[in-house]
Amino acid sequence: MNFKSISFFLSFFCFPISFLAFINILYSSYFDYFLSIEGYFATLIISLVLGLFFYFFGKNANKSITFIEQLILILFVYLVIGILISFPFYFSNLKITFSNAFFEAISGLTGTGFSVFRNIKYLDPTLILWRSSSQWIGGLYFLLFLILLFSNKTFSFKMTNLTFSGDSNFKSVENIKDNVLKIFIFYCILSFLLFTIFNISGIRLFNSLNLMMTIVSGGGFLPSDSLNKIISSNFQKIVLIFSLILSMLNFYFIFNIFNKKIFMKDHKEDFYLLGLSLILILLIYFNSFDGLNVIISVLSSISNSGITLLKSDNNLSLYFLFITIIGGSLVSNTSGIKLSRLYILLKITSAEVIKLISPNSIINKSIFNSDRKITDDNIKISFLIFISFFISLFILSGFLVLDNIGFEKSFKLSILALTNTVNSEMYNLQNINFSNLLTSSKICLILFMIIGKIELISVFLIFKKILFKD
Repeated sequence: MNFKSISFFLSFFCFPISFLAFINILYSSYFDYFLSIEGYFATLIISLVLGLFFYFFGKNANKSITFIEQLILILFVYLVIGILISFPFYFSNLKITFSNAFFEAISGLTGTGFSVFRNIKYLDPTLILWRSSSQWIGGLYFLLFLILLFSNKTFSFKMTNLTFSGDSNFKSVENIKDNVLKIFIFYCILSFLLFTIFNISGIRLFNSLNLMMTIVSGGGFLPSDSLNKIISSNFQKIVLIFSLILSMLNFYFIFNIFNKKIFMKDHKEDFYLLGLSLILILLIYFNSFDGLNVIISVLSSISNSGITLLKSDNNLSLYFLFITIIGGSLVSNTSGIKLSRLYILLKITSAEVIKLISPNSIINKSIFNSDRKITDDNIKISFLIFISFFISLFILSGFLVLDNIGFEKSFKLSILALTNTVNSEMYNLQNINFSNLLTSSKICLILFMIIGKIELISVFLIFKKILFKD
């Protein structure tokens, strides 16, 4: 295992945390918020020292790392960066345990949104900003992880056609630096665009900034206890709907929209996703005539944000819960199984049924009726991810039941953890007190929030490499 190379790449994920800590120091100093400032100083110094250590430790190593080493790097990033992000929570005046601080950090980094804080209004504004920043940086890191993984030849041959439709240059290893830069710049531009639109719509500046970082990353942290305290007018709801649509689509699809290079044949996954969203909205709307709030809830569930304007007394929680499992585009900050994989499984299943009825029938194996065909590798990976998701679901539910949460709540919470979706009112789980959970339950949730982001099959591959020699 090439740990020096892993260390070298890990260093570049530490330095942005020091920058975020520096921003929060400036923010705290300007507005005289000094209750948590020592935590940001600690984060600034430790992340810089740790980043420099990792850099010089792996500076002279071979920079070429295998697919498994890339997966280990991703796992290390979540654990190490999670610890760095937890320092401001731990050193704040709130006097929370390190396990709670680390839980909050991982929840933000994975874009889940579970919080140990019951009343956001009592939080230092800098901590609210720090929570949102953890989501934003986590969303950026995840997109960079996708570039790293899909540029690897070992992985690319299995998933390229299923994943990066619309940008053939992305398949080339030689273009990885260009794609990293492209994603970073566009991620920042999209963030600024959403922030501006929110602010223009009448949402106050601080809320606009935090809401932008939540939406663009597919997270669930809000600068208030309820979205109803942030969003009020119909125009603001329409703006939110627009932003949620953007967050669940392929980043390259959005990029091509702004470049006026929309080719439907290259982005059929996104058009299918929009069509499915419309169908779900219509189905749920006729069961709950709540107008724009229903649209927000459906799109929020698909994008795995989980934020909602619906009240907790609605009877549609189960519908919204299963929508989260679908997820958005493969090249987005969404989690879940993803529409492409579900499409492949459903199409192959229906094809096998048709063969039983009519053995001589010709089966169309195109992906979203495009030129790309479903391969055996596509089927295997989609099936493995589908199975691993439900294995994870039942394992996590089993652990949470031991914490006397109850089976129903444990099952629902497990789905939300694996899809990195916040426990909002529309799922009827808003009353869970994460700070009072057993440490074992918190550890399980932390692990499965990470697994929900990187998927269980990745963890299997890591352990296979460690335990069994090839």
